Parts: sequence; structure tokens; C-alpha cells
Amino acid sequence: MGQRGGRHGLGADSVATRAFLRVLPLLMITGGAVYEYFTPSGFAGSPLFSAAPLVVAPFFSLGSTIMAGVVSIGAIVAVHLRYSFHSDVYTEMATVATVCVLACFINRIVRRGDEQLASARQIAEAAQLAVLPEPAGRIGGLAIAARYEAAQADAFIGGDLYAVQDTPHGVRLVVGDVRGKGMGAVAAVAVVIGAFREAAEQEGSLEAVAQRLERALAREGGRRRGIDDFEGFTTAVLAEIPHGGDLLRILNRGHPEPIVLLEDGTVQVVEPAEAALPLGLGELGSWPDRATEARFPPAATLLLYTDGLSEARNAKGVFYDPATRLAGRLFPGPGELLATLAEEVRLHTGGGASDDMALLAVRRP
Repeated sequence: MGQRGGRHGLGADSVATRAFLRVLPLLMITGGAVYEYFTPSGFAGSPLFSAAPLVVAPFFSLGSTIMAGVVSIGAIVAVHLRYSFHSDVYTEMATVATVCVLACFINRIVRRGDEQLASARQIAEAAQLAVLPEPAGRIGGLAIAARYEAAQADAFIGGDLYAVQDTPHGVRLVVGDVRGKGMGAVAAVAVVIGAFREAAEQEGSLEAVAQRLERALAREGGRRRGIDDFEGFTTAVLAEIPHGGDLLRILNRGHPEPIVLLEDGTVQVVEPAEAALPLGLGELGSWPDRATEARFPPAATLLLYTDGLSEARNAKGVFYDPATRLAGRLFPGPGELLATLAEEVRLHTGGGASDDMALLAVRRP
């Protein structure tokens, strides 16, 4: 099951803040009324009465804003029943009414901005789902889980990517991280995933798939050069799990090493046989791609991730080491594994992760 970590509900602090904002206008009106009631006639609490609808306007509905103004004026009337209604009282009421009208305009402007922001978020989420669709929970007999954690709250589009494809050669996977941010990175993500899905079906080896991705990025970079920025530098890991048997093939292009978690809690880091450049840097030099083979027995889980996981740092600058943290631990399934990782990274960084994080876990039943 795929999950989008960029969408967060209100935290405890946000709930407490909103509750305080609900009470604050009433406290202001009450304070203004008490002040006017117990002070001589010339002293007015109009600043507090006027502030109440202004506090309500940005956070609550138009009706609540009007209600705050009406209650403020009503408090002025109630307090001055002990006095005669001289001209200063009418001036005070007019001032509060004027401020309430301005607060209503503020409320409408803020609401319109909120609607536009909500629309932009929906568009961004739709674009993310189109560019980076969530894989099915079971593909080729394997249990699959994917998770995308955005560093920025409510962000949906980034440069991290993952894809899973069931092919005649086995289940093939890719996890990658595009250099840079913004629409240039999103364009590169779309190119890599599109090329991967086509090549995974057609090519007989991971090495050939990697070369197809390399050519796709070079072709797209040449097409866009001079038109707009295109992020063509992509670290990636390609994986292949043949149908039947317990074999796993990994091809690493400058990406953090995958991890295999065995049934007994043993953790194995799949290191490449030799270093290779990231995708998109073929013009700097060429090395023959060479896949690394490893065992992937029943009940084992393969974890692929981007450097948002391995380079997550705490306040002391200590990196989160997934291999060390996962050693000796067992998880019911890949979804639980990814949920645990996301929560541990959040606690490790204090909720201040600086980079997006894509996670993909595959378990052989």
C-alpha cells in the first residue's frame, strides 16, 4: 500500500492554538466590558472591543466575525446602561462597527486565499499521483509498500521517485532521487519512470534497462536545453526479483545501498560490486553497468530508499543509520516497516527533516 507522508493532520499544538483563538475574542470583549464598567465615564474599552472581530476574521467564518462585532457592540450598550448615552458612547459603537465591517472584508479575502490554496493543493496531489502513482499492494506474488515523506508539510511534488513493474523477467523496481527541486525535477521524475516502465518490459537485463534510462535522460536534456531548466542528474537503484527461486539482482547508480531484512532479524546491505556514476552523467565518462546478485529467501524484505532516510540528522548532526537501527528487529509486513521508519526519522530529526524521503519495501511471502 502506498502512502503520502506530505499530508499531515493538525498536531496537538495546532489544536491547542485554535482552541485558544476561539476563546480569545470572548476574553477581549469581557475584559473591555469589565474595564468600562469599573472605570469612570471617560475611560473606554473600545480597543479591546474592536480587536475581537479582527482576531476572529482570519481564522473563522464570516458569521463568526459578524457575531463578534455584534457582541462587542452589545457589551458596550450593556455597560453604559449605568450611564447616560452621551456622544462618546455612540462614537465608540460606530468605531467598533466600522472595524467589524473591515474585519468582514479581511475574512472574505482570507477565505478566498484559502480556497485558492486548497485548489492548488488538489492540483499538486493530482499531479503527484499522475507522475508517481502508488503501486499495488501485491505485484507478482510479492507484498509491496511505498511511502513518500515530503520534507515540507503539505508538499506533494518532489524529486524522489519509485516504481514497480511485473515483467516477463521478474518483478523490477526502481528508486531514485533527482538533483534539485521544482518543476525541473518533476520533469526528470516523469522521464525516468516513463522510460523505466517501457524498458523493464522490453529489456532482458538490468544493465540494458539502466542504459535505456541514461539515453532517455540525455535525450530529454538535449530537447529542453535552452528552453527551461532540466534536472538530468539522478541517483537510482534498479532491482530485479525473478519469478521463483530466491535470487535478487541490484544495479546501483550512485544511490544509497539497499537493505535486505531476513526472517531472523539479520540485516544485509547490498553493496555494488563497483562504483558507478548516477544516471544522466554519461557525458563525463562511461563504465560498464554490472548488477550485483544476492539471496532473497522467503519471508525476507527488500528495502529501497532515498537519502532523505540515510542523511536525516538530529540536533547533534548524527545521521540516521537504517541498517543499524533495523538490525535484530522483525516487522509484520512492509507497510509496518515503512511506517516505523517514517516515525523514527520524524523523532530523530525533531520533525525538521530537510529532504524528501521515498521508501519502497518488497517482501517475499
